[in-house]
Amino acid sequence: MKMASNDPNPLDPPGTPQPGDLIEIFRPAYQHWALYLGDGYIINLTPVDESQAAAISSVKSVFSRKAVVRMQLLKEVVGDDSYRVNNKYDDDRTPLPVDDIIQRSQDLIGQEVSYDLLGSNCEHFVTLLRYGEGVSEQATRAIGAISLVTAAASAFSVLGLINTRSRNRPF
Repeated sequence: MKMASNDPNPLDPPGTPQPGDLIEIFRPAYQHWALYLGDGYIINLTPVDESQAAAISSVKSVFSRKAVVRMQLLKEVVGDDSYRVNNKYDDDRTPLPVDDIIQRSQDLIGQEVSYDLLGSNCEHFVTLLRYGEGVSEQATRAIGAISLVTAAASAFSVLGLINTRSRNRPF
């Protein structure tokens, strides 16, 4: 089995998934995450209001507030995109026993869950199943980018106020 690295490279061979493995699927604008159950099936989050077929590659899933836990064939979810086995958090976290991961996953199939791009996304979901803790590097990077933009906007706003006030002084 291929050892996953922290560097996403969609050209890497996908590896042979084993039950409990994290699967990173490279969509055009983001990465979708799933957990491999075995026999070609994965568990993943899909939008509530879409058919199973339409939900496979929909960017709408990124903006949904609710999701449905579905068991689907890996090859159907991947479609024309690429994927790889990426257990990237194994260096820092200990995976739960595979039987526990699979049982927890199967218990959730068909359930509707809350979805939040930054706090409870598909990567959080599958890492919660694998490690017992939801983690998302993708969300952490997005939060950092949002914080940077917010800080820059605040700085420009303050500079604009200072500049406006200095021009309006009657000296």
